[in-house]
Amino acid sequence: MNGPVVIVGGGVTGLLLAAELGLAGVPAVVLETRTEIAEHSNGMALHGRSLEFLRQRGLADEITAAGIFPWPRTPFAFLWLDLTGADERDHTYAFPQWRLEKILERRAVALGTDLRRGHTVVALDNGPDRATLTVLADGAEYRVEADYVVGCDGEDSVVRRLAGIPFDDGGIDSSYYGVLGDVAFPDGKYPEFAAGLHPNGMFGALPLQAGMLRLMTIQFDAKRPGDDVPVTADELRGAIRRVTDTDPDIGEVRWLSRFGGPTRVAETYRRDRVFLAGDAAHVLYISGTQGLNLGIQDAANLGWKLAAAVKGWAPAGLLDTYHAERHAAGERARTHALAQIALMHPLERVGPLRDMLGHIVGFADVNRHMLKKATAARYAMPGRDDHSLLGEQIGERPLSTPEGETSMAAVLAGGRGVLVDFSGGTVGNEARAWSDRVRIVEARPVVEFGGDGVLVRPDGYVAWVGGEGLLDALRVWFGGFSAGVL
Repeated sequence: MNGPVVIVGGGVTGLLLAAELGLAGVPAVVLETRTEIAEHSNGMALHGRSLEFLRQRGLADEITAAGIFPWPRTPFAFLWLDLTGADERDHTYAFPQWRLEKILERRAVALGTDLRRGHTVVALDNGPDRATLTVLADGAEYRVEADYVVGCDGEDSVVRRLAGIPFDDGGIDSSYYGVLGDVAFPDGKYPEFAAGLHPNGMFGALPLQAGMLRLMTIQFDAKRPGDDVPVTADELRGAIRRVTDTDPDIGEVRWLSRFGGPTRVAETYRRDRVFLAGDAAHVLYISGTQGLNLGIQDAANLGWKLAAAVKGWAPAGLLDTYHAERHAAGERARTHALAQIALMHPLERVGPLRDMLGHIVGFADVNRHMLKKATAARYAMPGRDDHSLLGEQIGERPLSTPEGETSMAAVLAGGRGVLVDFSGGTVGNEARAWSDRVRIVEARPVVEFGGDGVLVRPDGYVAWVGGEGLLDALRVWFGGFSAGVL
């Protein structure tokens, strides 16, 4: 059995990556150990920038229909940031990971993904020309060859281990132990959001839906039980008692889970024909579902680049930009996570620092910076860096075209690069030789760009804004022009 790309792990990251490849006409095989998607998950939040990308793929309506709302509070180390006037991309939205998995599974399968549930990888040969996986399913082993293998199989990634890629914790002890439980309330009302920091850890009560609440604790000086020990309601009750010094009534428990460990990032996101994405590449202190959202951005970044390599038009070095861009994002997220831990424990020692920082984040510019720090990534664009939008996500911008009103999200829905031509056709003519991989859209000028066009990569990041250098940008990200197009 062969496939150009084999993805190990069918969670959010793996399914989104498969959908991105399918959108580009590259079939993927997804190997997932779980036989079905359980209707519960640790991850319960989508960042605004992740939602922006999913909107660019036409998934926003389905997500909204499944139920989504912004969390009323956003913390940094339990210092509450001011959301007044915040851009919607800087909000965190309540949305269960399992619901997103179901949406992405439908999309990936519809686009030709071969999703194999109950299949477990047991061996990997990362060869110079092909990668070969040995897979166990229904008690028998088989092999599958691929041009590329992507490990999206979580923090205990088999792919990462078999590829010999170590995790790096930076030499900092950042371990913690958490337990959570989803509990039901008989009155069916939306419960209140509540969270706080205590000397022995933290406790949060997070609304999930009408009549459902998530209770969650984190303890910094407690050892996490082994995975062979079942999680119980008594464990949750005891954890809440130790953190809050109260005797809680936790109601009817519907689901329990345990989490925690060190904050780590893989030393490399690529080794030869093997790539890592999602929790296989980074495991972070749990705060606003940072890991899940990093994984979404990993998949968005890698999908179109792998497709370009498989289809033969990837310029030299394009696949290497995945590690360069996403490893840096992972390191920034790790710094963000470790800074939060350092500001919360031990509480009696960091109290004065928290008081000082709490005053500083009250300044509007600092508050805006902290809101963006958790989710925003800016990529270096070769050759120039003289525009504030270069390397940034394009955002939700309307466009007025000869065919009518549209938006950046709509023109990116096909998963191709997009050149928006504000020049009346001059810029578009320059790029016509790349029209098989870059969509050219004529539109009326947009003041904030201040130029005659904007080039956007398939993942929604701005690669060129007006002026000179368009052809260079096209070659860097989309290779040489297509023979026979001129």
